[in-house]
Amino acid sequence: MAANGASCEQPQKRGGAKDKLNGKSTDSFVKERRQKDKEERLSLVLWRRPVTTLHYFLLETLIKLKEWTYKLWQRQGTVFLFLVLCSFFSIAYYTEGAHQNYVQYLEMKFLWCAYWIGLGILSSVGLGTGLHTFLLYLGPHIASVTLAAYECGSTDFPEPPYPDQIVCPQGEVEGNISLFSIMSKVRLEACMWGAGTAIGELPPYFMARAARQSGADPDDEDYEEFEEMLEQTEGAQDFVTRAKLGVQHMVQKVGFFGILACASIPNPLFDLAGITCGHFLVPFWTFFGATLIGKAIIKMHIQKLFVIITFSKHIVEQMVSLIGSVPKVGPALQKPFSQYLEAQRNKLHHAGGSAPADENWLSWVFEKVVLVMVCYFVISIINSMAQSYAKRLQQRRHSEKTK
Repeated sequence: MAANGASCEQPQKRGGAKDKLNGKSTDSFVKERRQKDKEERLSLVLWRRPVTTLHYFLLETLIKLKEWTYKLWQRQGTVFLFLVLCSFFSIAYYTEGAHQNYVQYLEMKFLWCAYWIGLGILSSVGLGTGLHTFLLYLGPHIASVTLAAYECGSTDFPEPPYPDQIVCPQGEVEGNISLFSIMSKVRLEACMWGAGTAIGELPPYFMARAARQSGADPDDEDYEEFEEMLEQTEGAQDFVTRAKLGVQHMVQKVGFFGILACASIPNPLFDLAGITCGHFLVPFWTFFGATLIGKAIIKMHIQKLFVIITFSKHIVEQMVSLIGSVPKVGPALQKPFSQYLEAQRNKLHHAGGSAPADENWLSWVFEKVVLVMVCYFVISIINSMAQSYAKRLQQRRHSEKTK
């Protein structure tokens, strides 16, 4: 009996080992296939395969429009309520009366807030690469308001033309310029931009949450990298992996205040916090509330204070003088900066009617940098959507093979 039992157990052990080997070989095959598919998708870019990339981009755009239309059709009540509100505001907008002053004021504020929220979303979402709208738009806006406040001796810019164009108020102005007065002048724009970045962090959260609840493989490489990182928590790792694990542990263990701490500082790994919160089914308002407070209030005040201090009048003058003290190339570099600042001062004291000064090469370079970055952002969106459609084709091909 014992011998029979031993002989019965032996084949079972061998079979278990065989299954294990088969499992390992299957896993390695799946990983190799995924890696090959990923490399094939990454090669689908405009500068390598322009015709195929544009074709896939258009097809993916049509699929997305179809999906969004279907989702809107499922929420007919919400859509109907939205249309009723739009009709009400349209009637109020086009009907003459004393209320038009309030309507125009609300319209101006709404468009101004929507503009900065949209830039914040673009900076955070990016569809593969974010458009750095703080460096391109919000930072220069805060800097221009700071320089104007010190030059005009006041933040009482006429409205209009501000914010379209900053012009110093006419007549003598009394009052001291302080950091707090400049911060309050740009608070709305900064907070709206920060709120936009918080909204842009929602897609990774919803993606990971849906994948965890459904148990299906998510359509995102970041989530796959996150799961691999969870499996490799032990052992030696490089600095980036340890930093990612630190963010993951802080968010998982500390909760609301961990998310708040990660969102309150410049953190390129915050996408991982959204994936972590979605994976561990952190409540939506816990994640979004902490993210909104951290990005729209705490982080924005830190960044805003840094820009205001950097572009305060005496520091700017010291920076320009330091540029001039650089050996050999200093005077040549100092001249365009001085001309640019002088042109900005002249512009602040001349409302709309006067002719602008000759364009400085410094402003010309900045405009071209903005244009290049915007073009790169648009190209990255096209590449990302084309690669998304290529992934659909790969998944369809693999599912047909398994049938």
